Amino acid sequence: MVNLTSLLKAKNLNDFIGQKHLIGEGSALLQLIEKKDIPHLFFYGKPGTGKTTLAKIIAKEMELDFYPFNATTIKIEDLRKVFARYENALLKPLIFIDEVHRLSKTQQEVLLPIMEDYKAVIIGASTENPFFTLTSAIRSRSFLFEFKAHTIDDLSLLLQKAIKELKDITITDEAKEHLLYSSGGDARALLNLLDFAYKVSGDITLDLLKQLRPHTLSEGVSCKDSHYDLASAMIKSIRGSDIDASVYYMSRLINAGESVEFITRRLVISASEDIGNANPNAITIASSIQTSANKIGYPEARILLSQCVVYLASSPKSRASYMAVNNALADIKSGKILEVPQNIKDKHIGYKNPHEYGGYIDQNYLQKDLKYYTSSNIGFEKTLNEWVKKIKGIN
Repeated sequence: MVNLTSLLKAKNLNDFIGQKHLIGEGSALLQLIEKKDIPHLFFYGKPGTGKTTLAKIIAKEMELDFYPFNATTIKIEDLRKVFARYENALLKPLIFIDEVHRLSKTQQEVLLPIMEDYKAVIIGASTENPFFTLTSAIRSRSFLFEFKAHTIDDLSLLLQKAIKELKDITITDEAKEHLLYSSGGDARALLNLLDFAYKVSGDITLDLLKQLRPHTLSEGVSCKDSHYDLASAMIKSIRGSDIDASVYYMSRLINAGESVEFITRRLVISASEDIGNANPNAITIASSIQTSANKIGYPEARILLSQCVVYLASSPKSRASYMAVNNALADIKSGKILEVPQNIKDKHIGYKNPHEYGGYIDQNYLQKDLKYYTSSNIGFEKTLNEWVKKIKGIN
């Protein structure tokens, strides 16, 4: 029996749902596809957002043979066989590699000459950003595009199509809402839940769906009070040092079935972003509780989460480190790329080792003076300021 996911998989660009920022009307990528002249592409984003489907559609639109591989099982010899088959052919193959972040450097090196001479179109996909796992040579020859989670409007459209395909089905409004909000932006997850619920009964109710999926997938709260709102309220309450509000919103997340992983990840980020070096112990405690709570799980994990939230809300706050890296990245992205001074390059010509000068020696570390870090002078940051002054002999 054909499942809903296969039945409703888009066959062309008109049927493709979502990712309007990439292939919406007038977009650069859409124009390249229509001109049948695309660069090598790497797609990354959450599961069920259409990465593989779009790659297949591109192959069809460009009239290219489609060869799917998975980086976890791919063999170099298999790639070479495909390339050899098209050595003297007029058409190019489209090589699709899933889990592309798992490609080894050796496998990437095999792809390089093919990409350089454009003997095949390479499209990779991953649920993780492959930027740091792809070599600079691969990145230089390709473009990376992020696939975003489907919006509720995207999923609503998909759900309407699915209901039309199913015969003798009735579905309550509550059931529709659960399908939309519990799928975490994952179209495949929505269709799978509806498909298997329908196999149980043509009368789709909230109770039936919750028997199959009691809570949301990976992240989020399966109701209109989305995980984004509650998580945001928890973090902002921590930032505002309101302990009771912080515990309340954390408890709302727990009660709604939010995963331990989701909550602890937010707390670790808060410990660094909002507290930072005003209380460096905050990141240690948050990270420790993240590890412990994930191992222990509910219901006991709630105690660890509460301990962490209370500690973070009670801590002095500083965004000095957070703002420093944001400002530096903004400069770099805008083109402020400075040459590394000769004395601190790998060959360290003219480098003066501070250890040989009592712990500090004034020397050039940047081509020109830049200022990114401004201490908040709160909590432990006062101590850090004093350390720096003592190191540099500043009164």
